[in-house]
This record gives sequence, C-alpha cells and structure tokens, in this order.
Amino acid sequence: MASLAACAPTLSRFESTLAADDSATAALGTWCAARGIAAPPTIHALADRSSYEAPSPATRAALGIGPEEPVAFRHVQLLCGTAVLSDARNWYVPARLAPGMHATLLMTGIPFGMVVRPLGFHRVRLESRRGRSPECPAGTVLSHKAVLRLADGRGISIVAECYTKANLQRPGGH
Repeated sequence: MASLAACAPTLSRFESTLAADDSATAALGTWCAARGIAAPPTIHALADRSSYEAPSPATRAALGIGPEEPVAFRHVQLLCGTAVLSDARNWYVPARLAPGMHATLLMTGIPFGMVVRPLGFHRVRLESRRGRSPECPAGTVLSHKAVLRLADGRGISIVAECYTKANLQRPGGH
C-alpha cells in the first residue's frame, strides 16, 4: 500500500463521496461500486454486540438530551464484500427512532444509516481528520465525527467513523 500522501488524490475523491450524502452507509455503497471493491457493492454491518461505551456529557449535549435519557451504543465494522471500509461507534437515542428501528439495530447486521434513512435525517460533521483520531484503530486513513439530526433539529445519533486503507486500494487489486 502506498503512503497516505501518495494516495491523496484518491483520498480527496473519497472525502467528496462521503460529503455528497447524509448517510455514510449510502456513500460507502457508492464508493464501493465506483472502486469495484465488491460485486454486488452492498454494505453490511458486522456488529460487536459485546461492546459498550457510555455516552460522554459532550455526546449528550450534542444530542440535546439530559443525563437520564436512555442512549444506545452500537460498534460496527462496515464491509463491502469482505473489505472492511469503516470501524464506527454510534451513540443513538432509541426514543427518537420510529417503532421497530431500535430492535432492528439490536438484532441485525443492517447498517444504522439504512435503518434510519426513512427518518430523513441530515448529517452535521463535527470533526474531520485525515489519518487516525485517538479513538480509531491503526490503519485509519480518515476520521469523522458527526451528529445526525431530524428535520426538527433533534439529534438522533453521534457517530465516530474510522475509515480504513481498503478505501484507497486500486480497483481490482491491492
């Protein structure tokens, strides 16, 4: 794999793809298809159901909730085929989801963005960094933090996304 600097044009295109959609899941599907990472270019989530991280006071503030409001946590790897494109941590407010969405998130490998897409959320990026943020694993090439908001401005989710080198691989090769 070439250095991150050598991959800068590809990384710039990847960042543009992510910025073009409020759903990182949808953007990864677009990227997977364009890069030929897998056929079909379907994004699925591999959930670590044993993982839990309590929401910080800053997370609660960004979501606009008090200290007693229930917050769920989901840690997943988002894959296209067998390629891990993202390692994501997601804190979300179950009470702000439509009926059945929370159960779907708890029991399936459907990505969060696909489950909640009918809510018509918009994404507000809080942080973006080329390379690895402290909470991201080694091999991260791009780190994002964002809040997903409903049309009325209420936050439904805070997500920390760690995008992997697999996004920068040459189409059809390594």
